[in-house]
Amino acid sequence: MIAATTISRMASSQAPKVLRLRLAGNSTSQVKNNNYMKRYFSDKTKEAANTTAKESTSSSTAATTAAKEEAKKTTWWNNTAWWGTAGAMAGWGMSGAAIYDALESSPELISLNMTGVLLVYSSLFARWAFVVKPQNLLLAGCHITNVGAQMNQLRRAVEYKKENGKDDEVDDIMKKAGATAAAGAACVLGGPMVQSALVNANLGFVSSIAAAEAGPFTVHFWAPMSKWMISGASFMELDRPTEKISLAQYTALTMTGFFFSRYALLVAPINYTLCSVNIALFGSSAWHLGRKIKADFLS
Repeated sequence: MIAATTISRMASSQAPKVLRLRLAGNSTSQVKNNNYMKRYFSDKTKEAANTTAKESTSSSTAATTAAKEEAKKTTWWNNTAWWGTAGAMAGWGMSGAAIYDALESSPELISLNMTGVLLVYSSLFARWAFVVKPQNLLLAGCHITNVGAQMNQLRRAVEYKKENGKDDEVDDIMKKAGATAAAGAACVLGGPMVQSALVNANLGFVSSIAAAEAGPFTVHFWAPMSKWMISGASFMELDRPTEKISLAQYTALTMTGFFFSRYALLVAPINYTLCSVNIALFGSSAWHLGRKIKADFLS
């Protein structure tokens, strides 16, 4: 009995000590947990701050790059509007040249080959200027005007030749004009059906060409091709007598070739065919212009 009482007293005296040890252990563990949580949240805060800083830097870099690209576009060399306007003004010069020649020059100076080509050329480019991106209404207007001016030049040339007994030459020209008009109408009417058939046939490269934005079934292809006819007409008459060269017309053609060589690379879709033909046009027209200036002003 005495032993049991003694043991009970000893247990009672030891209980507070054990409790204190347990509480102390719990307190230490809690402190460790708190320190761990503090470090965890501190690391997460730093990580979030670093991520935000990186995103901010990335956004700043992207904004700077975009600003540089925008600034690059606004320079005259990459400014589509500038080159388009300059090309249109050169085109207006061509229309003005035809009107000037109609008022001041003899009809014997009119080249029927060049006049016919210019009619086709301006008809196609009037359409091209409406559908190209960005749209160029100033250019479209000048080509519509040029169609009317060249029609008047054609009328004057035909009347002159008839008055001078060259009916056979006029008949030949009219036959060629009729054949050209018929071929053009057939292409316009039948082109969409042929294009659809080629695209749906899955012929690989052929189908890809048929479906291209500036492919052979679009005005983006045929407008430059008409300009090749102008260059071809100039190249075929490299020895043309200088007295039959229109100074105003070839000045306008030379400037047109110069401006459109660059403009063709800034529009959508980019038109490499248009660029190459304008380089050729610039060269051939500048040749005739140089001969005319030399003959009239430097000899």
